[in-house]
Amino acid sequence: MYAQHGTRIEDTARAFSDIEKTIKTVIPEKEIDTMLDNIGIPVSMLNLAFMDNSQLGMGDGEILISLKKHHKPTQKYIKKLRKVLNEKYPNMTFFFQSADMVGKILNFGLASPIDVQIQGEDTKGNYTLAIKMLEDIKKVKGVADAHVHQITDYPEIKLEVDKVKAANMGLTQADVAKNMIIALSSSAQAMPAYWVDPENGVNYLLALQVPPYWINSVNDVMDVPLAFNGNKPIRLSNVATIHESTAPSVVNHYDIMPVYDILINIQDRDLDSVADDIHKIVKKYEKQAPNGTFINILGQANAMKSAFSALLSGLLLALILVYLLIVTNFQSWRNPFIIITPVPMALAGILWMLYATDTTFSIQAMMGSIMAIGVSCSNSILVVSFATDKMKKGFNSVRAAVDAGFTRIRPVIMTAFAMILGMLPMSLGLGEGGEQNAPIGRTVIGGLLFATFATLVIVPMLFAIMNKNKKYSEEYGL
Repeated sequence: MYAQHGTRIEDTARAFSDIEKTIKTVIPEKEIDTMLDNIGIPVSMLNLAFMDNSQLGMGDGEILISLKKHHKPTQKYIKKLRKVLNEKYPNMTFFFQSADMVGKILNFGLASPIDVQIQGEDTKGNYTLAIKMLEDIKKVKGVADAHVHQITDYPEIKLEVDKVKAANMGLTQADVAKNMIIALSSSAQAMPAYWVDPENGVNYLLALQVPPYWINSVNDVMDVPLAFNGNKPIRLSNVATIHESTAPSVVNHYDIMPVYDILINIQDRDLDSVADDIHKIVKKYEKQAPNGTFINILGQANAMKSAFSALLSGLLLALILVYLLIVTNFQSWRNPFIIITPVPMALAGILWMLYATDTTFSIQAMMGSIMAIGVSCSNSILVVSFATDKMKKGFNSVRAAVDAGFTRIRPVIMTAFAMILGMLPMSLGLGEGGEQNAPIGRTVIGGLLFATFATLVIVPMLFAIMNKNKKYSEEYGL
């Protein structure tokens, strides 16, 4: 979350305390395990490397909430918190991120599942374009927490050194800058020095700094001594003037070129639909972009499209290869076609279950679909194989199909029922992070419910019709 630009860190801490109290009115305290605040950015570059890249200054921070077992669905709490926090704290910007490692990996290090990136050298024109695009993006159904990541009007205090006065006092601008860095950020930033303990061999950083409580105002900053002329200190006010200004708090680059990022979250809608609508907006503004500016959509949306295309291609290829393998086994083109007829029914069951449970089609749902299709084809092979054996013994197609349906009803139902019972706990989304794997169980259950009916009813009917008036010996040369 982000406070107003230029907020002091102690004011941010007080605001975070109030926000924590509000969060506890939404999430019962009995369901909260831990609540941790990370406010501002650390001085050490080592710690900064392990921080979230969405925090830019002292007015930024994140609240990490760990829930206990048997808590209510996390997404319901997020949805309610979005509404409550934005209404109660209109001067702050709230942004909810994925708490799981899988989501962060799929975002490829970005802070949101959709990142509209405006890249180009015309920073002023690109920022204006980003603000216009943001207004249209906020109107898209399903968009949440949309905001421009970069801050361009962060307040700053600018020092201007009078070179003539400084030279008369034996100082250069480098001397002034070095002394100010040491006074405000310690000598570890400008001249790091270490002391090695002779007893244990451990290095200790030696840092010299003016105590922060001595610098509480602009006047205190101007009184910082830069050097001494005899016993008289040469203060900053003797060689420099100060005035307020604004500047970017962070400058991001992608492929060397400056960028602005519009970070977008998703709520109550699937990622693909939102990404398609945003793509239309991007196409519209590409015509208005300054020369040399590129607009790209990054994040989980691109990973999702590539993953879906790869999985769908793999599924189609697998169906073709399985069909050809069954053709080789049955020495027929007709019976393998009958075996794969439950596949459309399985897909219909999957879509029905996703609609009934208000579940979006995801990678997990695709994995469950592959499992359901595999089991349904396996059950169909049992029925068709038995019917083929009956035709070997001289039965006509109708009698063979009826016998296959009655005889194989038990193993087919047992196989499907065992799979459905095994997937039932997963489909309910119980336990910590259970919502992520719930689509697998739901698609398997929905697909098998419809496919089992097709296997026991439609497959025997098609077998009887397509093998009517044909004898096994005529077809197989026996």
